[in-house]
Amino acid sequence: MPASPQPRLPDAVLWDMDGTLVDTEPLWNEAQRELVADHGGTWTQQLAESLVGQALDVGARRLQAAGVDLPVERIIDVTISHVIQAVRRAVPWRPGALELLQDQAAAGVPGALVTMSHAPLARVLAEHAPAGSLRIVVSGDEVSRGKPDPEAYRLGLSRLRQLRPDLSLQRCAAVEDSPVGVAAATAAGLPTAAVPSVLALDPDAGTVQWDTLAGRGLADLADVVAAHGSMATPPRRDPRTGDGAR
Repeated sequence: MPASPQPRLPDAVLWDMDGTLVDTEPLWNEAQRELVADHGGTWTQQLAESLVGQALDVGARRLQAAGVDLPVERIIDVTISHVIQAVRRAVPWRPGALELLQDQAAAGVPGALVTMSHAPLARVLAEHAPAGSLRIVVSGDEVSRGKPDPEAYRLGLSRLRQLRPDLSLQRCAAVEDSPVGVAAATAAGLPTAAVPSVLALDPDAGTVQWDTLAGRGLADLADVVAAHGSMATPPRRDPRTGDGAR
């Protein structure tokens, strides 16, 4: 009996970082909350939620409005230094993220890190990722418009095409956790797996939604690509978990 044909893999995977690959949102939260407290400002849950997934300069201005009497660049430096030190001590991988990156690297599928964190932190994470899994890094200090604008994802795709000129947008998959991140990836036209962490997502956000990356593999990302190609069909359910897809 002839062997079953191997499923086609995604051309590339574009990954968000904070909250998707690594559980750094509590680290950002801690650094930002301490800054606000040190300056006699007011920290609220609403402020914390408003910072998730945002470009760091946007977040810094919101901290200024909450009472932090420092320039934007100083706020960014203080908070990012705090997170870098913690990540260097121990990378807080999200469940299933490291394993999926290992599978991706072993299969030779190129990956890009597309994050609103700035280059010093993004490169620390890329260096700790499995060799070959995150060959491209796009950081928030490289773009003029942060997420939810699609500029960062378009830049990531452009750089991936330098590695793989035949790369197709419709054959790539993005993985995101936040509303602004999902909005950026889908605005770029990417099939998107939405995996919420800190904030809940609209049920229709992304191509598919998963509760976790744990147990997921490249075949699941290929399904994300396939689902994106059939968006006109009625919603379906993931037979294993009941997760919605469209």
